[in-house]
Amino acid sequence: MISSSDFRRGLKVMYEGEPWAVVEFQHVKVARGRPHVKAKMKNMLKGNIIEKSFLTTESFDVPDLVENKMQFLYSQGDEYVFMDSKTFDQITVEADTLGNTRWYLMENEEYGVLLYEGNALSVNLPASVILVITETEPGVKGDSVSNIMKPAVVETGLKVKVPLFIKEGDKVKIDTRTGEYIERAN
Repeated sequence: MISSSDFRRGLKVMYEGEPWAVVEFQHVKVARGRPHVKAKMKNMLKGNIIEKSFLTTESFDVPDLVENKMQFLYSQGDEYVFMDSKTFDQITVEADTLGNTRWYLMENEEYGVLLYEGNALSVNLPASVILVITETEPGVKGDSVSNIMKPAVVETGLKVKVPLFIKEGDKVKIDTRTGEYIERAN
């Protein structure tokens, strides 16, 4: 059991029969009232966000979440297929469930897939990935010193802004949290 006074960002709790993740929280103590916690929580199944106040004496169950290492096999339309590396079981994850995570998935790479009752809730990515530029305009000679960025498309279809000196076929490191260019990779 988890008390609402133990809330922290990223904590996962069962609320109204569903798993929720704490997005933000604030402990509130008022002069004559009882202390409580204001929390912004995201439903891990539906994706909706609520703001709610809980007394510090309220407690919550821990959801039965399992993180498995799974290999991303392929995508077919809006479905992404992962395989458990130990049992060889395959699961299909909808593009809506993955959100922007899908732009960083590379075939045959392993990722941590968070499961609840056999259904995938999310895929944990590394902080950065290395992707190949497939489309971009050629840079103008002499502009490599400036801080001007140009649009480019990487092998997964993600559109990103890169410096002018980057050309098609170059490998670039992309931050998976912000979707921004970090550096050119070897």
